[in-house]
Amino acid sequence: MVTGAGAGLGRSYALELAARGAKVIVNDIGAALDGAGSDATPAEVVAREIVERGGEAVANNTSVATPDGGEAIVQYAIDEFQGVDILVNNAGNMRLSSFAKLDVRSINEILDVHLGGAFYVTHPAYSYMMKQERGRIIFTTSGLGIFGIYGADVYAAAKGGIDGLMSALQLECERWGIKVNAVAPMARTRMSGDDLYAELPNEAVGPEHVAPVVAYLSSDECAVNGEIWSVGAGSVARVFTARTPGYYKHPTREGPLLVSDIASHIREIVDTTGFTEPESWPAEWKMVADLYRAG
Repeated sequence: MVTGAGAGLGRSYALELAARGAKVIVNDIGAALDGAGSDATPAEVVAREIVERGGEAVANNTSVATPDGGEAIVQYAIDEFQGVDILVNNAGNMRLSSFAKLDVRSINEILDVHLGGAFYVTHPAYSYMMKQERGRIIFTTSGLGIFGIYGADVYAAAKGGIDGLMSALQLECERWGIKVNAVAPMARTRMSGDDLYAELPNEAVGPEHVAPVVAYLSSDECAVNGEIWSVGAGSVARVFTARTPGYYKHPTREGPLLVSDIASHIREIVDTTGFTEPESWPAEWKMVADLYRAG
């Protein structure tokens, strides 16, 4: 199942997976970039393209932006192909605005597709995968959410929420034979526009350079779990969250932490030399407990 597969990155994922033998649900409502409207044609064209190449695919035009929609998409896959082995959450929309000019009453129109869709489609797919004790889930995050960009506050917040969802889900899923990962694609598409990768030629930043990574993360051979990979223009790199060694003052032996302590130890706090990667927040607290016991 590939959501948002009617064009761009989603289309490339669908074609790559179909070429490798997957039966593909090509999901796309065919909306405009801002999420308005619908058109069944894009999904149907991609599904037909796969079939003409000798693969198996069907189009689906259900929106990912509601719980009922997510359940319907998964049920459609079960009805058509008797199962769900791979889910690629790719559907998205985009509206740009500075934070000062943002219409906060309309932010759900972005959040419901990106972050809501990640929940709404993944939950029923995950439930099915648990029963069969096998599955691969790929989320789509973004460097814009990880590192930020001017004017995309809601989009960045939605992608950051997906990062959090994946980080928590990866702690649950592996015992069921399920792997969950995310890609942060760099590709020239309708959503990226022409300016973001203006210094690179079209052939260098096409969606086809991201599709092989999604295919790998979808495979039974993939042992990676809970990671974000930045992908594009021939580059594949892991993106991760880490903790600096920081500054430590023993609260019972040296007294309480003071504002003056922070001011005088800024360099230690922000210095990334010797960073560590806590696997989860309990592991991070264990690190602090170890420091306390060590004095």
